[in-house]
Amino acid sequence: MSFNDETAIISWRKIPNLKCDVVSPNSYSPLRHNATLIFFSTTVDTKFASISVAEAKIHNHFAPTPSQLLKHPLAALAFVPRDAALFAAGAFAGAAAKTFTAPLDRIKLLMQTHGVRVGQESAKKAISFVEAITVIGKEEGIRGYWKGNLPQVIRVIPYSAVQLFAYELYKKLFTGQNGELSVVARLSAGAFAGMTSTFITYPLDVLRLRLAVEPGYRTMSEVALCMLREEGFASFYKGLGPSLIAIAPYIAVNFCVFDLLKKSLPEKYQKRTETSILTAVLSASLATLTCYPLDTVRRQMQLRGTPYTTVLEAFAGIVARDGVAGLYRGFVPNALKTLPNSSIKLTSYDIVKRIIAASEKEFQSITEENRNKQKNVNNQ
Repeated sequence: MSFNDETAIISWRKIPNLKCDVVSPNSYSPLRHNATLIFFSTTVDTKFASISVAEAKIHNHFAPTPSQLLKHPLAALAFVPRDAALFAAGAFAGAAAKTFTAPLDRIKLLMQTHGVRVGQESAKKAISFVEAITVIGKEEGIRGYWKGNLPQVIRVIPYSAVQLFAYELYKKLFTGQNGELSVVARLSAGAFAGMTSTFITYPLDVLRLRLAVEPGYRTMSEVALCMLREEGFASFYKGLGPSLIAIAPYIAVNFCVFDLLKKSLPEKYQKRTETSILTAVLSASLATLTCYPLDTVRRQMQLRGTPYTTVLEAFAGIVARDGVAGLYRGFVPNALKTLPNSSIKLTSYDIVKRIIAASEKEFQSITEENRNKQKNVNNQ
């Protein structure tokens, strides 16, 4: 037996030797998502023990017309699958943020890797923020500040898209039966999202680093061929371990604090752009201060000819050579880069999510209006 209405199709499936409550077909509520409901009892015998509710589908004649879409253009966005829209939003947000902060990232990389690049004898003399700016400008000109940015943008488009999209998926996965998402679940979702995106795009990150700090290379393909010829395929994943260790707590803290800070505010402030910017800055600051030493270890392990083979060995070597301050080498330009980077990325993504929600609401409003008009015509 089956029946349907304008939004759902319900079918009854026979399950032998089961006892269940009799459920009236007239008592169901249309659902938007796939579901299976089983009702058990010890008193009433029936042949039907399961209800399957198919995903709601809006009939074409209720969808907005072209003239309605011209009046309400935002509703047209609802035709784009939500997951695809969120994925594209993450990609755009990441690319814009990375290009804007590329010069600070290049300066940070030079400061982080200075000791390994110049050799052990000169390693104790660190390069300062101002010196790094001067060296790049003098040797490479204005374009030097964006050297290595193309592979970084190519990397960050899938990286940011996968990271933000995966975070939404992991949050759904870790949501409890009561529909609540605990702090531990948020941290876990952020950690897994960070590791997923890092693993997928790690080879591009290594290429970007080599192109940015090692002399003699001009193109990404030249770096890749040289690495394959001289170091083998494994060189593309050198330093992956500390990268995963570094990114997991960073993204976990960053995303979790961002969500919790916004959630703690009154609802009227949660949807304001300045709120997103402020919470993004605060969450990024805390995450950067906590996790930066692991990033320094990761960068030095990625370099060709690095003396370090394990994370603990790198920690000990950096502290022995430069002291604890060596773990925070390049922290200032990194912080200056991270704050606008995170603010642009999370704020852009947050705004797009609100636009998507608004488009869905407007689409539903027009659809309901069309449905009511049809009912009025049928009643005449």
